[in-house]
Amino acid sequence: MIRLPSARGIAAVACAAFALAGCARAPAEALGTLEYDRITLPAPAAERIVDIAVREGERVEAGARLLTLEHTRGDAQLAAAQSDVARQREALDELRNGARAETVAQARANLSAAQAQARDARAYFDRLRPLGGQQLVSQADVDRARAAMGNADGQVAAAQAALDELHNGARPEQVAQAQAALEAAQAQLAAQSYSTGRLDVVAPRAGRVDSLPYRLGDEAPIGAPLAVMLVGDQPYARIHVPEPLRAGIEVGDAATVLVGADGERRYRGRVRMIRAEPAFTPYYALTGKDAARLSYLAEVQLEGADALPAGLPLRVQFDAVR
Repeated sequence: MIRLPSARGIAAVACAAFALAGCARAPAEALGTLEYDRITLPAPAAERIVDIAVREGERVEAGARLLTLEHTRGDAQLAAAQSDVARQREALDELRNGARAETVAQARANLSAAQAQARDARAYFDRLRPLGGQQLVSQADVDRARAAMGNADGQVAAAQAALDELHNGARPEQVAQAQAALEAAQAQLAAQSYSTGRLDVVAPRAGRVDSLPYRLGDEAPIGAPLAVMLVGDQPYARIHVPEPLRAGIEVGDAATVLVGADGERRYRGRVRMIRAEPAFTPYYALTGKDAARLSYLAEVQLEGADALPAGLPLRVQFDAVR
């Protein structure tokens, strides 16, 4: 005959089971949200938005155009920079090529004219000097003839120097200065080309467009966020680790991430970052048991969760923490 356990025995067994369950320690947990790395694309210039090529939530590839700012002013500045480069290049070529043949011929003609004037002035002085010695002309006339001869000789020397300068060409220092001016203009053109190119806002990485704060026709100030993107192959859990758990958690530790309010979706993950400084209340403002209220920001990289949207609540369990 089989004897059934008494009600008192059943109660004793149930109490023992509850006691054992109470002895099993629950895994340490931290709460947070599911996040992706964010990229903010600032406005390169205070220009009006003339086209928006994407929608919020849309996935885009690297290099895809997101929106376009007005190009009128940027194109004009780019054209001015290109013209300045062309002007500096022609000025450098002019120095390197030297004087034109017509300019050299003109300088040679000026030298010939100065030499003729010098010969005439010398001949006149030679005729007048004996007459002055015979006191047939005044000494003042002789002095003026001598001065005119010296002035004519000076004109010959100046014309000869001008012709030599044309033959010798530009000085090396002038060529170097022109070369430096050309390089500066080219650098300015490169900077302006980069600035004008940024008027077409493109995605620097593949990802999802999270936010477009401005609308078509808006004119955002310089530096204002034109688009915010979520990038990265896998999301991560951004959590706040309570102070009692902080000492047992290190970068690289394994964890289990329970996503959603019900926690039905479970993923494996690893701690990729944990802050050394507590968030919210500074540590020196708390003493005793109050220090347990401290919270440390941490990030846990998920595995195989690329299809999840950002912002979902989650819990992270650290099985290794005791």
